[in-house]
Order: sequence, then structure tokens, then C-alpha cells
Amino acid sequence: MMLEVSVTSPLSADAASRGKAGARAGSKATASPPVLGTYGRVAAWLSKRVEVALAQVELTLPQYRVLGILAEGSAAASGLADRLAVRRPSITALIDGLVARGFVDRRQEDTDRRRVELRLTPEGISTLSRADVAVDEYLIAIAGHLPDKEEAMALRSLELWARAMVESRQGPRPEVGETPAAAAPTPRRTQR
Repeated sequence: MMLEVSVTSPLSADAASRGKAGARAGSKATASPPVLGTYGRVAAWLSKRVEVALAQVELTLPQYRVLGILAEGSAAASGLADRLAVRRPSITALIDGLVARGFVDRRQEDTDRRRVELRLTPEGISTLSRADVAVDEYLIAIAGHLPDKEEAMALRSLELWARAMVESRQGPRPEVGETPAAAAPTPRRTQR
């Protein structure tokens, strides 16, 4: 049996910006008609499509995320747990599986023997590269169902989301008229 799913797009950028501007001014935005698809639902649906693509290289989404973070440089398990927003026992089990598959190497740090660094192995680098290609090709194929201009816009929006997520780790951005010192993020533990 096949089930048809209808998802309408969330508010357009224009409608969303009008709502944001109204919220800043302290006024209530005019009520918009409800939509069947929300940003969160679309993101979850897209996440599931990424999982489907990752199955081609026998990785789970959490494994892919860990490999991607380790591609930026070595890390400690506690730092990974913080970045992935998971509990430390969960990251330990995940790392154990990646070590067993030969994708990640554990090494004691020379300067602090209590600290264990995690690094990608050559096999981990190769697997991450294959996973990146599989996911990119799958997302490009999905976007290919849109007209050319919208296809490019959909793919560009993923790049913008990546930038926004990196910048969001720096803390809140200053509002118009606010001094940078007033919007400075609260100090956080740094990852080594």
C-alpha cells in the first residue's frame, strides 16, 4: 500500500522576515494560515534521506557526524559528546564501534596521559569521503526535481545553514543598536 504525503512549504522568506520584524517591534505578527510542513519536519525528513544515503557506505548518522567532527582535527570524547549534545556513555559506545571498524584511533596525549585523543585513521578518512559523496549525490538528486533556479537555491540554502550553525556556536549575535560587548557569549569550556 502506498501512502501519499502532502507537505506544503513553510513560510516564505518574505513572510518569515515580516514576522521577525514584527516580533522585534513588539507587535504581534498577523496569524498565518497553518502549514502542513514546518521547518522542523522538513529538516527531520531531510535527515532521514541523509540516513538512507549513508546506508550505502554502512554508516549511521551519528557515526557520520563523529567522523565529520574528527575530520576537523583530533578531539577528546568529552568534547565530542558536548558537540553532538549526547551523554558521555553514548559517545563512548559510538567511538568503540568506530574504533572496532578501524575508522578511529585512540591515542593517549603525550602531555597528559589521562587524556585520550581520537583521530581518524586512513580508513576513516576514506569512508568519510565516500559518505560525503553518497550524501551529496543523493541530495543533489532530490534537489534535481526542482526547476534549475530553485535547485541551485535549495543547495545554496544548505551552505547557508552550515554557516549559520558554525556561527551559532559563537553565541548570540548582537541585535541592531546593541554593542558587541553586551551580546558577547558567556564563557564556555574550550575543546582541546
